[in-house]
Amino acid sequence: NVNMGQLRSMQIFVAGQAVRPGSYTISSLSTLVNALFATGGPSPEGSLRKIQLKRGGEVVDEFDMYDLLQRGDKSKDVQLLPGDVIYIPPAGKMIAMAGSVNMPAIYELKAETTVEQAIQLAGGLDSTASRQQLRIERINDHRDMSVVDVQLTPEGETALLENGDILQFQPIVDRFTNAVTLRGNVTNPGRYLWHPGMRVRDLIPNKESLITRGYWQRVNLLGTSEVSVSPLGSEPVSDLSWEGQPQAQSAGQLGGRASTSSSDPNAASRSTLASATATPSTVFPPRNDVVVSGPDIDWSYAVVERQSKKDLTTSLIPFNLGGAVLDGDEKDNLELDAGDVVTIFSKADVRVPQAQQTRFVRLEGEFTGAGVYSVLPGETLRQLVERAGGFTPDAYLFGADFTRESERRLQQQRLDEYLNQLEAELGQSSANAASGSASTVDSAAAEANASSGRRMLAQLRLARATGRIVLESKPDTQGVESLPELPLEDGDRFVVPRIPSSVNVAGAVYNANAFLYDPHRRVGDYIRLAGGGNRSGDKSREFVIRADGSVISKQYSSSLRGGSFDAARVYPGDTLVVPQKISTRSTLRNLLDISQILAGFGLGIAAIQLL
Repeated sequence: NVNMGQLRSMQIFVAGQAVRPGSYTISSLSTLVNALFATGGPSPEGSLRKIQLKRGGEVVDEFDMYDLLQRGDKSKDVQLLPGDVIYIPPAGKMIAMAGSVNMPAIYELKAETTVEQAIQLAGGLDSTASRQQLRIERINDHRDMSVVDVQLTPEGETALLENGDILQFQPIVDRFTNAVTLRGNVTNPGRYLWHPGMRVRDLIPNKESLITRGYWQRVNLLGTSEVSVSPLGSEPVSDLSWEGQPQAQSAGQLGGRASTSSSDPNAASRSTLASATATPSTVFPPRNDVVVSGPDIDWSYAVVERQSKKDLTTSLIPFNLGGAVLDGDEKDNLELDAGDVVTIFSKADVRVPQAQQTRFVRLEGEFTGAGVYSVLPGETLRQLVERAGGFTPDAYLFGADFTRESERRLQQQRLDEYLNQLEAELGQSSANAASGSASTVDSAAAEANASSGRRMLAQLRLARATGRIVLESKPDTQGVESLPELPLEDGDRFVVPRIPSSVNVAGAVYNANAFLYDPHRRVGDYIRLAGGGNRSGDKSREFVIRADGSVISKQYSSSLRGGSFDAARVYPGDTLVVPQKISTRSTLRNLLDISQILAGFGLGIAAIQLL
């Protein structure tokens, strides 16, 4: 027969440096460890290693919490009885361990402790710890501090520690004693095992090891397609575009896309005559382009970086990469030392001569073989067009559009500088006008004038340079031989439209429109067809943007044959502009000449609409 009864509770006491000292009622089956966890255990000032259990005024047990916390050993735990007192004395001697140990912390010492025992308390040295030296910061008899260096040898590990010692375990130096480093335009950059007599060709055995993984990743993306399912069972559309892929050249360098979009901030400035008059290939937007999938290797230069073992100075030892890898030239097959860093450059890292650069040029429009061409060393525009088969019979060279990326950047920089100067002068002029106003009417007029100038300036900032270079062709120019011997650069774009059949009239006219070209009509005739300048038109500053990108203005009409701007000849694709009037009191009158900006910065025809 078994009779079950209720467990009885009992009362114990927790005293000393405890988190929550006091009297506790606990289960009669509780042990010392149970009570410590239930009552919060020692405070930060309390000892973890000499916890005493007192019974009847005598210490019946002393428990070391490190046994449990570090090794999971609970074998020395004891059963509690009613009236027991758990006393937690102040912490004893303490040391701190920092650096390359597995458990850096502050540790309490129980008795005399050696360096080896302290390392065991901290879980041992970590994998990066140096065994050459241990640095101990020590307090000398509460007077001063000193540093003690201990070698982590069997003899040094027996050194005794003192209260307050701080042990700094240093990591090993991140130095590879038997390796060389290969970096840059290579397939597998990294550290390689060095051996006596090692040379460059041992590190770079063939030219294939110089092709980066990024190159192949970009090439592989060219062979993928994203298939989207059209609604209502229509045929799926395979999207062959690869927008967002990293490219060695920007779209602007290779001409970009012929179509324009309202979301594209450069659309207006790219709407030049050539793109406006060129016959579109299809009604579909362009989806494919030819770009370099990665920068080419600089075969003429690579370098070995070496630190002198004598005075620790760093020197660069250049060598011809092509000679070492391609030609097997032993004078470029340098011997390597341990610790050398070999850097392989691409043509994107260091600017090389134009003749050595990889250059892609776009020929678009009325060419026998329109497309993207790789330029041969020293090849000019005329030679490239000859190689492409020349022009079609409908080619209109006077309206050709030749753009260059380097020139676009320079034009945009100059335009930004001009607009910054204009903004500063506008602000100064507005301040002067406001301070010199004699009445509220004058102040209001000055503020309105300044506001108009700021709006004009904001509109001008929307325009973007195109990088167009005027080739100065004559209206009746034909044939490849008429092209200049212009050296080509990477990203050049040459667009030749067919002969247009219209002339555009834009600006402050009653009917801004395109009109059929008539060789007998002159500037004045076309402006009259558009209704002439309206009330806000500035007839004294009319100008013509020729199809070749040059500009003539009424202000300088005396330089024209016959001396009359209205009688000036008009050619297919020309654009006649009647600008808006600007108040004669405006500062912009002396600073702003639209025709000069359009000509000087190569802005597109559509940029006129901003003004």
